[in-house]
Parts: sequence; structure tokens; C-alpha cells
Amino acid sequence: MLKLERHLKTMFDSIDDELEKVFGELYPLHPARAERGETSNKEHDGLFNIGADFSAGYGSALGRGYIVDISMVTLSDINPDKKAEIEGFVMRLLKKKLPEYFPKRSLEVKRDGALIKIIGDFSLGSL
Repeated sequence: MLKLERHLKTMFDSIDDELEKVFGELYPLHPARAERGETSNKEHDGLFNIGADFSAGYGSALGRGYIVDISMVTLSDINPDKKAEIEGFVMRLLKKKLPEYFPKRSLEVKRDGALIKIIGDFSLGSL
């Protein structure tokens, strides 16, 4: 599972880059947040932090998968329409990038209620 999660991190870093290019100037950064590119880890700078946490899927019609978390590190109120636009952008990028980063796996991006979820083959086979 660690190898799969390292691949996910690499993919999310590439999505983070695209989010920053398109939406990075949308809101002011939290005062304690480093400017884009000032740290060695994209999770710690810029407006966005994107990642995923595994869920066993109890109570979900989609079952187990990775719940995608899109954080905007700002003190400003986030416009709900803009949030929906960003989530749609991330979903399109995930659908494009999953086959690139995981060519030997059958993975899909779906809505699970209000959440974005990656579901499919998380077996321990090769990436």
C-alpha cells in the first residue's frame, strides 16, 4: 500500500501545481502559510493542499476507496460556486491522471455524496 500511496502523492502534487496555476491568486493565503514554492513539500505552501485518505467505505454505496481532500489555506470565506468549480476541475484532472499514474489498475473517480472518492483496484499487485 505504501508504494500506491507514494504514487498518489506524486499525482496529487502535479494536480496541486495545476490548481495553483489556475486558482492560486483567488484568495489571500493564511498569514502563517508559506508562499508557493517556499517549502520542499507542496502540502506546506501555496493556497492549496490536496491529498487523500483511505476509507473502508462502511455506510457508502461505493465501498472502500480514497476520499480526496482539497484544502484552501486562507482566512477568507470561500464562495460555494467557486468551491464547486475547483472540485469539478480536480475531478477532471483525476480522471485524466489516474490512467497515467496507475496504468495497470482500474480506478475511477466518483461522487460519494458531497465527497470525491477514488474507487477500484487497490490490490497489492504491480502499479
